[in-house]
Amino acid sequence: MTSINQTLFEQSQRLIPGGVNSPVRAFRSVGGTPVFFKKGLGSRLWDVDGKEYIDYINSWGPMIVGHAHPEVVQAVQAAAENSLSFGAPTGLELEMAQLINKLMPSMEQVRLNSSGTEATMSAIRTARGFTGRDKIVKFEGCYHGHSDGLLVKAGSGLLTFGEPDSGGVPASVAAHTLTLEYNNSQALEDLFAQVGDEIACVIIEPVVGNMNLIVPHQAFLQTLRALCTKHGAVLIFDEVMTGFRVHLGGAQALYNIKPDMTTLGKVIGGGLPVGAFGGRKDIMQCLAPVGKVYQAGTLSGNPIAVTAGLKTLQLIQAPNFHSKLAAQTAKLVEGLKAAAAEAGVIFNAQNVGGMFGLYFSQHCPSSYHEIMQSNKEHFNRFFHSMLDSGVYLGPSAFEAGFVSAAHTDEDIALTLAAARKAFASL
Repeated sequence: MTSINQTLFEQSQRLIPGGVNSPVRAFRSVGGTPVFFKKGLGSRLWDVDGKEYIDYINSWGPMIVGHAHPEVVQAVQAAAENSLSFGAPTGLELEMAQLINKLMPSMEQVRLNSSGTEATMSAIRTARGFTGRDKIVKFEGCYHGHSDGLLVKAGSGLLTFGEPDSGGVPASVAAHTLTLEYNNSQALEDLFAQVGDEIACVIIEPVVGNMNLIVPHQAFLQTLRALCTKHGAVLIFDEVMTGFRVHLGGAQALYNIKPDMTTLGKVIGGGLPVGAFGGRKDIMQCLAPVGKVYQAGTLSGNPIAVTAGLKTLQLIQAPNFHSKLAAQTAKLVEGLKAAAAEAGVIFNAQNVGGMFGLYFSQHCPSSYHEIMQSNKEHFNRFFHSMLDSGVYLGPSAFEAGFVSAAHTDEDIALTLAAARKAFASL
């Protein structure tokens, strides 16, 4: 019997490039046929063939309270009865801005938009408008959305002047992007010594989730903060993924580093498309209509998306929410490490709050270079074995995983049983 997943994928490829609307979904990294889903509830997903999975993608992070949480669904249904969109101000936008400011005080003013990509693009434009400078700094392996200036090839060595890593990106645009090695404080110091007064901003994932999970060195973040302050560069924390997931106050609260600007998404939409950027008032006052930096969006602050986000942010403020989430994630990570050790497989894993990383390597990597040394073939075989056993992981060796508050001890136990089988087959 032909899988409905296979049929849908074949048909999709005729009308949608690669058959998917975001590249990683195509399973090109791991091989095989992508899974098409029709239902999610709590920690579980069901595909179009009716197969059930324990979900460790959680829509890449937003479903922190689980799929179809009844309070979130109810709030969205009630909001939808009043209209799906106004294209005009609502009180909900103010509520969201107030709540973000309460949970992340560094965000003195906030502008809502519709995606994480839009948030990072707009934050960089604002930083350039504020400083009057062109150069931006990013780090190897960090993904900040698909705007032109951020699609720059990961470099090696001290400094890579930007080369486009995507067709359609002018070399002249990418040339303003400087790329450094993550967790390399010396490279930071050398770069700022060379061109520090020409740098508009530095954008960083304070905990990396887009080349698998990479944990920052505290000294690295402190050096970055000090150099940006000294040279007048705007420090942007891309917390689209980490915001409200690794800690109630984001990674900036976890590591006690105050950025000048922050970008948000994912959790603040509760699964619907929402982004936000904000920071120091003097920087944000550069934005139109009060300043000269233009940014706009027809669906910015969409009432349905904001409602889903507000309810999600309300739920995660429950006492000990994040400590319980981190403990459950750590239970998964430690169980996986033990299962690999039993099978004699070279493997490591770690978590920061509700995010985790799996590595087929001796040590947990701390940079793009190190993550590239992991055994990708072992990951691919592990991924497919887990998928067959009803455990849905990110379809790439270079993606972080996510646990939700809906994941039970039973979910963890079933996952570890599947993992023992997978490790034994390697």
